Amino acid sequence: QVQLVESGGGLVQAGGSLRLSCAASGSIPRVTTMGWYRQAPGKQRELVAVITSGDNTNYADSVKGRFTISRDNARKTVYLQMITLKPEDTAVYYCNTHYVSWGRAYDYWGQGTQVTVSS
Repeated sequence: QVQLVESGGGLVQAGGSLRLSCAASGSIPRVTTMGWYRQAPGKQRELVAVITSGDNTNYADSVKGRFTISRDNARKTVYLQMITLKPEDTAVYYCNTHYVSWGRAYDYWGQGTQVTVSS
C-alpha cells in the first residue's frame, strides 16, 4: 500500500513563506519522479513543480523564482519551499508520484494540504 502524506500547509500573509513536505511510504522505488500540483476553487488542477528521478526540475511560470522543489531520497520525501507568497497561490496543494515498474504504470496522489494566502 503506497501512501503520500503532505504537511506544512496553513494560513500566511502575502509575502510570507511556507514549506510543504510530502512523505512517501510503502512499496515504491526509492527514487521516482515527484511533483506538486494545486487546485484553487473553481479551477482545474495545475502542475506547480516537478523533480525527476534524475533531479531535473520544472516549474510553472507563475511560481518560477519563488518556489523551489527538492527531495530527500533516503526519506522518500519531497519538499516545496514557497517564498513571496501571493493571494493567487491560495489552493489545495497535492503531492504526486508516478513511475513504471516491470512494465506497469503507477500513479499516486496525496490527500492534499490547504495553503491560504491573505492579502
